[in-house]
Amino acid sequence: MRIALFITCLSDSLYPQTGQAVVRLLERLGHTVEFPQGQTCCGQMHFNTGYRPEAMPMVRRFADTFAGYDAVVTPSASCAGMVRDGHGVLAEQYGDPALRSAVGEVAPRVHELSEFLVDVLGVTDVGAYYPHRVTYHPTCHSLRMLRVGDKPLRLLRAVKGIDLVELPDAQSCCGFGGTFALKNADTSAAMLADKAACVRGTGAEALTAADNSCLMHIGGGLSRLHSGVRTLHLAEILAATEGDPA
Repeated sequence: MRIALFITCLSDSLYPQTGQAVVRLLERLGHTVEFPQGQTCCGQMHFNTGYRPEAMPMVRRFADTFAGYDAVVTPSASCAGMVRDGHGVLAEQYGDPALRSAVGEVAPRVHELSEFLVDVLGVTDVGAYYPHRVTYHPTCHSLRMLRVGDKPLRLLRAVKGIDLVELPDAQSCCGFGGTFALKNADTSAAMLADKAACVRGTGAEALTAADNSCLMHIGGGLSRLHSGVRTLHLAEILAATEGDPA
């Protein structure tokens, strides 16, 4: 199987360790992962804020860059949702027949990490070891757009040494929502406060999720509260093995 990593612009810029974790994990499972150098933003910010024609060059580049791969794996539910749903909408509205065809070929092969592991590779125990108390936040795109269900939790439950605790009111949004946090700062901050209180109430040492964007938002709030709770992507827990630094 020819696999490509779509790192996303946020993870590439701010959380490169997440992409490295995805590669380590998939290589440990016996797969080779390629990193196409031509990849850029998926255009989600433009799409969500009404700049749809301006997103079209990114749609074209994505279809060209990831053509020919059997699977495109990304550590972002929101970006996977954008490619699988938003790219088709844009190609239909603004594209030509060739682009619509290219998007139709590539987009269905894009998988959020937990989807790829459970649905494509058929594994839940990836040989991970993470001896810490952890709680999981199901991000809005993973929950409502991709409908990944309990796949991340199934993967986490198989991690050796983990103490996985349920997050109260888990399905509530953290308040990030991309530009929502900028345009509606007070509302976003109130939602973040509720989410941070739920996280702290679990007594967890770490919070994990399928999107670094939400972890960035919640992690900022937890840091300002001096909570001592760290945030890390699901991929980083699944890539951890016995003997790794705590």
